[in-house]
Amino acid sequence: MNEPPELLEVVQRWVQKADNDLITAEHTLGLEENCPYDTICFHAQQCVEKYLKALLVLKWVDFPKTHDLVELLAMVPSDIQLAVEVRELEEITPYAVEIRYPDDWLRLSRDKAARAVEIARRVRLTIRAHLPSCGGG
Repeated sequence: MNEPPELLEVVQRWVQKADNDLITAEHTLGLEENCPYDTICFHAQQCVEKYLKALLVLKWVDFPKTHDLVELLAMVPSDIQLAVEVRELEEITPYAVEIRYPDDWLRLSRDKAARAVEIARRVRLTIRAHLPSCGGG
């Protein structure tokens, strides 16, 4: 890959933000009492969103301001095969907006939060395999 350094820097910034979201979600999931499941789900969704956007940036694909993970996945060039389940993206997409406000409260549990984190981890790994200097880890 011979991408311009400026492009790689932007991709790396998306990756760093995505990884920070995952760290926050994982750390917060470890709370025994008063665990904010909505916060965990939000950060897990954000991790996935930012990894998808990092890949799109790398591939020079313009994307709209959206939190719709399925829409972002559909924009990934067809020559890139991602082991990502659309149904899982559909499951966590609402965590970007709907859970942030009391009017749209979803009932969340530790199990749902843990599942969101697991989805984020899997998506992270599959996308990192397509990013320079990320490898699979």
